[in-house]
Amino acid sequence: MTGPAHLRCFRQLKPKRGLRSLALALSACLLSGAPSLAAPSKAAVEQQFQSWLANDLWPEAKSTGISRSAFDKAIAGLKLNWDLPDLVPPGTAPPKEQKQSQAEFSSPGAYFSEKRLQGLAGTGRSLAERHASTLRKVEAAYGVPGSIIVAIWGRESGFGGAKLPYSAVEVLATKAFMSTRKDLFRRELISALHIIEGGDIAAGQMKGSWAGALGQPQFMPTSYLKYAVDFDGDGHRDIWNSVPDSLASIANYLKKSGWQAGRGWGFEVSIPDGVSCAQEGPDLARPLADWAGQGIARISGKPFPASERSASTMMLVPAGTHGPEFLVSPNFYVLKEYNNSDLYALFIGNLADRIAYGSGAFKAPFGDVGKMLRSDVLAMQKALVAKGYDVGNVDGLPGFKTRRSLGDWQEKNGLKPTCYPDASLKGKLR
Repeated sequence: MTGPAHLRCFRQLKPKRGLRSLALALSACLLSGAPSLAAPSKAAVEQQFQSWLANDLWPEAKSTGISRSAFDKAIAGLKLNWDLPDLVPPGTAPPKEQKQSQAEFSSPGAYFSEKRLQGLAGTGRSLAERHASTLRKVEAAYGVPGSIIVAIWGRESGFGGAKLPYSAVEVLATKAFMSTRKDLFRRELISALHIIEGGDIAAGQMKGSWAGALGQPQFMPTSYLKYAVDFDGDGHRDIWNSVPDSLASIANYLKKSGWQAGRGWGFEVSIPDGVSCAQEGPDLARPLADWAGQGIARISGKPFPASERSASTMMLVPAGTHGPEFLVSPNFYVLKEYNNSDLYALFIGNLADRIAYGSGAFKAPFGDVGKMLRSDVLAMQKALVAKGYDVGNVDGLPGFKTRRSLGDWQEKNGLKPTCYPDASLKGKLR
């Protein structure tokens, strides 16, 4: 049916237009009434969901080796969780992408809450002592330091203490049926069904986060199938209740992601004036001795370990010259495989050092950066791209490619390189 909006639109049409213009105008009139159409009720959507489970999901699950009995047990009494974020129910439009101008990017320093880090470090040291025997065995098996494992354990689930109130099957099924990333969650749901099929845990006991991450290591189901291990020997890969399984699974994840045994994650350093911060990035690795030859030194004053001097090492300046500076090993980028964030990997590295050595916060403070709109940074990125620079993702966030491109441009234009966007550059970089 057409409503008043349609009628007003039709009355305004001009008959003397060309046929193509008139057709387009008629289409616009018809579409103008779309919002008046009621979206399906929740009850109707629930019915669609049950049909989707039976007629869409089950055939795919069956084709991947899921048994009928395991499938039926997994979906018994299953309903949609309407309280989850990022849902797009049938008959509704996905939310419009927010304009970059609507948000500021935050200062990196806000990520490193000293109170939180001290609390995690204290608990981490206590638990590392309690589980010392297990950690020694895990380290021997996988080559990953116990302090790194415990740091991830603490960061991800509060050492297993975080509440996981969600049914993983419910979360994954809801998001596979009606979220902004249905294909991703459909893959994860199928993987969750394989976990249940394997008998490691019953569907009702498979608890996770609102995003579907499982257990103490917070593995997505696909990661569980790749990396979870039975380290306590009870026949089940239990990352929900078993500390040995959880710790060993984290270590196995890092090992299979390329962790280099015998190396740490990196060092906080001091980069002298005259040494360009535009040398940052995993693709610009060089032996640590080369960096030291430029005058880069540990900020602690300690010498670099002799065993590291010939090893591949990379510069990292997450806030440019406005914050702490680092030389990192390839293991730093393995930590990013767990969570693709420079700040996450630095958090884990710092927490691990606190647990292992009793160290504290990074020596150099983060400057007062992060006050600019993402749209301002986005404009800088577009300007750099136009000048031939590779800035990585053009998204208003200053990743390492943006930082070093900015530093290189500053150098070439007679400016002291800072390798970080700030308001003073807005009028200069166009």
